Amino acid sequence: MREAQLGVGAVAQRLGVAASTLRTWDRRYGIGPSGRSAGGHRRYTPADVARLETMQRQILTGVPPQEAARVALEAPPGEPPAPRAHGAGGNRVPLRADHDERQAAEVRGLARAAMALDASATAGTVRNALRRDGVVRAWDDLIAPVLIGIGRKHAVSGDCVEVEHLLSAVVLGCLAETPAAPPNGRPVLLACAPEEQHSLPVHALAAALAETGVETLTLGARVPPPALTAAIRRTGPNAVFVWSQTTETGDPAWLAELPASRPPYRLVVGGPGWNRDRLPPHITRVAAFPEAVTALASLPGAR
Repeated sequence: MREAQLGVGAVAQRLGVAASTLRTWDRRYGIGPSGRSAGGHRRYTPADVARLETMQRQILTGVPPQEAARVALEAPPGEPPAPRAHGAGGNRVPLRADHDERQAAEVRGLARAAMALDASATAGTVRNALRRDGVVRAWDDLIAPVLIGIGRKHAVSGDCVEVEHLLSAVVLGCLAETPAAPPNGRPVLLACAPEEQHSLPVHALAAALAETGVETLTLGARVPPPALTAAIRRTGPNAVFVWSQTTETGDPAWLAELPASRPPYRLVVGGPGWNRDRLPPHITRVAAFPEAVTALASLPGAR
């Protein structure tokens, strides 16, 4: 019996992406339909759809599309690929196959709960992951993939704003349950760039650092340079971390105007919004969430 084959529209709906995205993946990365209809039109076979689902899972964990496509094309049929390291350093611990399957199911479950605006189920899933895996792994393996997926749906359709707001509020509440680190004299200041409203990663970083015993002061979203300057002068921080999510907030020119202090502090930036070519040379840029935690927790005097 011939396996059912699908057109690009049906596959796009199944994956929650635009049909144009599937055509781009086919054209750029060679991950497209291999079947044909009776009339000679290209159709996606079940194996093609499985490869696309693999590629999508890889992208949701931060793997670049070209690498994600290569992983999907090289994976043996019916066998999940080993998770790829991502972020600077490539030091992510590989997951066992059974762990990978559990992780994928948990991501789907959290996405369904968020899409249903089920705050109780959403909170339960997030809270369990934080307690079981810690902030870094729960963020990387569960929370961030779902946020990225919701953001992609919004980019395609303009919908899901209420879903993102609910999920962000629930995650923020769960992160707030992480016990604060004891005062250590010189905290790490965490802030968003001026006009940057995406503050959830900063709160996640605060919770992850608290787990390692690092004291933080979180200033939150849209921190004007004069306010950050005042905070630096009043607290004498060990480090200052500034987040930029979007290119509109990633102009780093103002960072050079931040005041010096004694003893000196480390200035670290993170997020995809920064214009890397214009970052002053004395600034440390981190490319991934685990890298940010490691960089800030390993500073002398951090604990």
